[in-house]
Amino acid sequence: MRIYLAVERAAAWLAACLLALTGGFLTYEVVARYFFDAPTIWAAELSQLCLIWACPIAMAWVLSTRRHIRVTALTALAPRPVRRAMEVAALAVILIFSVFVTFYGYEIFLDSFERGRTTGTMLDMKAWIPEAAIPAGFVLLSLSCVVNIWRALSGDLPEDEEVME
Repeated sequence: MRIYLAVERAAAWLAACLLALTGGFLTYEVVARYFFDAPTIWAAELSQLCLIWACPIAMAWVLSTRRHIRVTALTALAPRPVRRAMEVAALAVILIFSVFVTFYGYEIFLDSFERGRTTGTMLDMKAWIPEAAIPAGFVLLSLSCVVNIWRALSGDLPEDEEVME
């Protein structure tokens, strides 16, 4: 479990770096385009690529650290055993969805890889490069679900915040 948590944290840091790169690329593009009348052919596409990779690979960390948007109107009022059962049920639904997306995302990635598809843009990047983000991110999310189901069943998840009125 310690190895998985290290991988999850490394993926979160990589996602943060990709988001910072996105800001840098777009700032460079704005300065080059509007101050020097020299737009780039790469800044927008590489920014999109960074965003495409950053979001999926950060999902597992967001789930494990419970920083995602959660609606707790019912769960906050339930007793602890019911909250735990609801948590496990929600994680099981996310796990099923994640496995489904991983499977079909991998098929799309593999098809593009085998056929040598490209993006058809100025950079003409291989299409499998952005497509690989989906199975990679959802594999991490699936593993995070399994880890968090285990934590919920063993009573290791942190307590929810107080109900705000």
